[in-house]
Amino acid sequence: MIPATFDCHTPASIDDALSILAEYGDDAKILAGGHSLLPMMKLRFATPAHLIDLNRIDELCGIGEDSGTIVIGAMTTENQLIDSKLLADKCPLLPEAAAKIGDPQVRNRGTIGGDICHGDPANDQPAVTMAADATYVLRGPGGERSVHSSEFFLGSFATAMKSDEIMTAVRIPAANGSSGSAYVKLKRKTGDWATAATAVTLTLDGGTCSSIRIALTNLAPTAIRVSRAEQALTGKAIDEGLIDDAAGHAMAACEPTADLRGDVEYKTHMAGEMTRRAIRLALARAGGE
Repeated sequence: MIPATFDCHTPASIDDALSILAEYGDDAKILAGGHSLLPMMKLRFATPAHLIDLNRIDELCGIGEDSGTIVIGAMTTENQLIDSKLLADKCPLLPEAAAKIGDPQVRNRGTIGGDICHGDPANDQPAVTMAADATYVLRGPGGERSVHSSEFFLGSFATAMKSDEIMTAVRIPAANGSSGSAYVKLKRKTGDWATAATAVTLTLDGGTCSSIRIALTNLAPTAIRVSRAEQALTGKAIDEGLIDDAAGHAMAACEPTADLRGDVEYKTHMAGEMTRRAIRLALARAGGE
């Protein structure tokens, strides 16, 4: 199908984009990579009268470090995450996950901010950035504010970002030498969303897990942290018995929806298996085995 008629605006700065957004209000939509919005427009599920294209705003792109925190512009593409030497060294979870998103065309246009802001439980970056302890930077008419990733997702396609705000950056603590991470994703074919996926980051103190974050993709109305699994492993030397306990907590936290990728029982079982694999891999990368 063909989208309804709309006007396209191409601001050169964040302030210009916010001004246009304020002018047109609910009649306007933000365009990042376009992989979610444009298909909805073609199907007439979304009919904005105005699109605000952020692709010419240079200050929304790039990856840098600020006093031990990785700062990623919201319009940074998945391929740029994959190619980043800084992320490979100090936040390897993100390029690992980005390489499992969509296909080369999607990764060349899709952005980390767009993936997050859409609020789709099937998107990968929500759970990945939750596991990475990310904070999202939002800017609106009242200035800038930060929302932690664990507080951002309110429901399917619903987030804490206000209608007059734009996400400008993602901030993530840099990993240290005793940390390990992994994103393990089950999907039917290249380019598909996850049937089930688990993101894990952990830190070891000697042989003990001093901290761990576990988040799930496409297994509930939003990406979710599995706090009971984290509590089961924190302060302990992780072994197979504890990994099984964590997998059980992950399965208990799931609220999957049956679809062509599987029924509820299958997806729940795969949540446990992806969690086992992700913890084992993160542990090995941290030097725990």
